[in-house]
Amino acid sequence: METKDSKVLGTNSPFLRGLGGFLFFLLSISLEAQTLDDYLIQAAENNPGLKASYARYQATAERVNQPGLPDPELQVGFFFEPMERFMGNQTTDFRLMQMFPWFGMIGTQKEEANQMSKAQYQLFLEEKNQLFFQVKSTWYDLISLKEEIKISQENLEYLKKYEELALIRFQAGTSSPASAPAPPMPPPGISSTTAGSTGGMGGMSGNESSSKTNTSTMNPAMSSAPMGSSASGMNAVLQIRLQIRELENTIEQLQANLEPLHIKFNQLLNREIRAEINLPVHLEKAVLSLEKQEILDSIRQNNPMLAMYQAEIGAYDQQAKMAKLEGRPMLGAGVNYMTFAPRLENDMPMGGENMVMPMVTMTLPIYRKKINSKIKETEFLKESAQLDRQKTENLLAMEWANAFRSWEESERNLRLYEDQILLVNQQIQLLVTSFTSNATGLEEVLRANQQLLEYHQKRINALNQQQQSLAQLEALAATSLTFQQ
Repeated sequence: METKDSKVLGTNSPFLRGLGGFLFFLLSISLEAQTLDDYLIQAAENNPGLKASYARYQATAERVNQPGLPDPELQVGFFFEPMERFMGNQTTDFRLMQMFPWFGMIGTQKEEANQMSKAQYQLFLEEKNQLFFQVKSTWYDLISLKEEIKISQENLEYLKKYEELALIRFQAGTSSPASAPAPPMPPPGISSTTAGSTGGMGGMSGNESSSKTNTSTMNPAMSSAPMGSSASGMNAVLQIRLQIRELENTIEQLQANLEPLHIKFNQLLNREIRAEINLPVHLEKAVLSLEKQEILDSIRQNNPMLAMYQAEIGAYDQQAKMAKLEGRPMLGAGVNYMTFAPRLENDMPMGGENMVMPMVTMTLPIYRKKINSKIKETEFLKESAQLDRQKTENLLAMEWANAFRSWEESERNLRLYEDQILLVNQQIQLLVTSFTSNATGLEEVLRANQQLLEYHQKRINALNQQQQSLAQLEALAATSLTFQQ
């Protein structure tokens, strides 16, 4: 029987449809709200290279459980013809032996495997840091490229508006002589007030001569002015169209550059190459939370490569200890069990009782040359690891210096370009005002707009450089070094 509640909560009920729509809305919000940290988590979970590195670490971690006692040895002997002995006829011989390494050998082997496992884990962390750096670098390149496209498109719209304005001025310059001829201007040296106040016959003759003089003086100018303004106006239009075409080509190239970066980012996350990437609108400025020297100290303390070499040094210490322990004898304990069958002697059974014989064995490591060679080998390997660690620390210091120099350079450039953008904006406002009143040529306005575009692009590049150097410093220090403004 269908109740009222079942009708309300049915498959096609408005309640479930509304709930489904609400859940879909929440899901879409969560998808749209993906941040760089979310993509980094996806890269850590899905990147095949990182997963392979972690599998290698797991393989080395299993070696910790492998050291132990050697397997016991069982020997069994059969006699095809029973051997006559005093105890009877011997038929079989069983020997069971267990060897024991010198005290501390198994613990040393486990510690050596543990140190090698730590070294492999640090290699995994280093690969993770490099993966995160590539994801961050591609992320910032994508944002800066999209910002460049946006600024170029905005500048393209401005150029098209300037083209319309130049066309209007060109058409006005070519049509003004036919539609509304300019009034004649008085020649130099004769004012309009003096010519207008002359009376009688003198005034008439004066006006006539003045009119002839004005006509003969202004006609050449009037006939040549439209041609000059026409040529200059058309030249301005063509110049704008050249810049428009060049800028359109630049935008097409920038949009084409997006595709390989898009594919690279998705491949780092092991996603489908056409998967959508939710990018922020702008690159944000970041502030370092540590001073320059503090960052270097953090690198020396946290960098995985330094920790890897330190773990290798510990492993070589254990190998040297193992080589010395191999120069000690190994002890063995076992048992020998022999079976006897009774035999008839003078029609009387003799023997037939089995025999158990405990056994003890010991190796004699008298060949010391190979033991000493193993000890020297581990000493050389340890020295090599120490030198490699020092070399890596020096290289990290060099990378830190270059990355921090790049950070400081981007900081200076950002301050410069932001100030320049403000000044050029003020200059453009003045030039546009002068241009509309025919006091400034269009070339100056276009030149100022081109300069503004270059400063905007330089500012974006400086922000990208700042984030790139920051990502490199974080990869070196294996920790976050900033907080967002």
